[in-house]
Amino acid sequence: MTSPLRIALLGAGRIGQVHARTIVQRVPSARLVAIADPMPDAAANLAARFGVSTVSTDCLALINDAAIDAVMICTPTDTHAAYIKAAAAVGKHIFCEKPIALDLAETDSALAAVSAAGVTLQIGFNRRFDANFVRMHQAVADGTIGTPKIIHIISRDPAPPPISYIKVSGGIFLDMTIHDWDIARFLMGSDIEEVYVQGAVTVDPAIGAAGDIDTHVTVLRFANGAIGTIDNCRQAVYGYDQRAEIFGSAGSIETANNYPNNTTLSTANGVSRDLPLNFFMQRYAEAYAAEIESFVHAVTNGTPALVTGEDARKALIAGLAAWRSYNERRPVRLAEFV
Repeated sequence: MTSPLRIALLGAGRIGQVHARTIVQRVPSARLVAIADPMPDAAANLAARFGVSTVSTDCLALINDAAIDAVMICTPTDTHAAYIKAAAAVGKHIFCEKPIALDLAETDSALAAVSAAGVTLQIGFNRRFDANFVRMHQAVADGTIGTPKIIHIISRDPAPPPISYIKVSGGIFLDMTIHDWDIARFLMGSDIEEVYVQGAVTVDPAIGAAGDIDTHVTVLRFANGAIGTIDNCRQAVYGYDQRAEIFGSAGSIETANNYPNNTTLSTANGVSRDLPLNFFMQRYAEAYAAEIESFVHAVTNGTPALVTGEDARKALIAGLAAWRSYNERRPVRLAEFV
């Protein structure tokens, strides 16, 4: 396949808008040819912004369009598995935002359909393509810091999502921490074996009333014997807080927040700098471009996707184990779900 990969975007919401902009402005090897969203104005407005001529309220119609090579699924989570199976059935390649589904059986059903069809499936764990995390991964993989012993991951959002989203998202462990489960595995080069959660509602009582929590610290144990922590909160008043450290037998490596500039202001009143980049759209702009380029490369060259359905499955199991740990107040081994 030498011509640009023809992609249909399913879902014109926040992440769909990010991917539309990225494909059009940053990925010359792909072409955004169609957009579908059940809300006609959302699809039409996004299509007008980026010069896309085909607009629909029917995602299945685009999936079945022979003029389309691949679909990018950015619809609500409860539709992901069905659209994956529909796309696989007609030989379309698939990029899907996380998670595939909120339960293991539905996830496995979708993965079986992909396997049977032989199409490419890549999951939207964009942090694997961030230059900071790639460098940390390399330091572990090439032995620069020796044997990894401890990992600390801090991931805090600037503001909580709408309650309407929380009610259907699967909660913090499946809509927010799911990125951290995946990046922990990626950075350490090892699977998570056990989780132990301490969590609370500290931001908004309405989040608790919706059946979720908004703050947690989770202790991890990895198959390679290392341990770690994940620290999440749905509200950090200073912006999007994305930091990590890995400590090993021969050294350590860490990454701090990204900022809009590198300036430091020094006056008689103190020394300060501007706030970090405010949210994921800015913080991970380069990573979004890199992950889509990776997907297009995999499809075009017939090579495996760098983030697979199995990666999504393992992140889901970690999230389900975290909920069990929180509810039952005990360490939970992920093997309980296998």
